[in-house]
Amino acid sequence: MISFNEFQKTELKVAKITKAEDIEGKDKLVKLEIDLGEETPRTLVAGLKPAYSAEELVGKTIVVVANLEPAKIAGIESNGMLLAADSENGVVLLTLDRDIAVGSSVM
Repeated sequence: MISFNEFQKTELKVAKITKAEDIEGKDKLVKLEIDLGEETPRTLVAGLKPAYSAEELVGKTIVVVANLEPAKIAGIESNGMLLAADSENGVVLLTLDRDIAVGSSVM
């Protein structure tokens, strides 16, 4: 368990996937470019390949952990983490059901 104060340090923000491409030689990983609204596009690496093609990811509005420390994944610097769920049928990307501005904070 973490305290509410610890949880408040997490910056969850709305983003739009603007570009997606498979990472050669990786069965699960996809390289994403996302728009967070206030800065240059960010790169994320996510294990979505078994559940989604790169083409169907582009244009989706998602929620990301925006203040996560960067990590090298498959030799690519990933600058954040998207929210997804692990289900019996595989990974499910958590998306929004209405239009909202990219960069909006999730409460």
